[in-house]
Amino acid sequence: MRVPRAGPGRPRKKPDSLAADKAYSNGPCRNYLRRRGIQHSIPEKTDSQAARQRKGSRDGRPPAFDGERYKKRNTVERAINRLKQHRAVATRCDKRHYLYPGTATVAALTIWLQT
Repeated sequence: MRVPRAGPGRPRKKPDSLAADKAYSNGPCRNYLRRRGIQHSIPEKTDSQAARQRKGSRDGRPPAFDGERYKKRNTVERAINRLKQHRAVATRCDKRHYLYPGTATVAALTIWLQT
């Protein structure tokens, strides 16, 4: 019995919120997220902050930033980096698409047992 696969590509879904680093703090990225209705927590670059303050009241207020949501991003990023320490997870050595989740689960279990 064959398992039917979904169509090509990934499913068309949008996230509720996004936490990104300073590399994505430019205007086009923020405008795209705002247009799609995705809440975002992106810190402002220091040079962008200085340029905005030099312009004074002409440039408006600083972009919104939720520090608590951004702290959770660090936790997730550290967990992913710990998973990538396992070579099979980092390089996706598994040839079959149904084996990779098992490999990632075994890596997560070994991390959990070590802590």
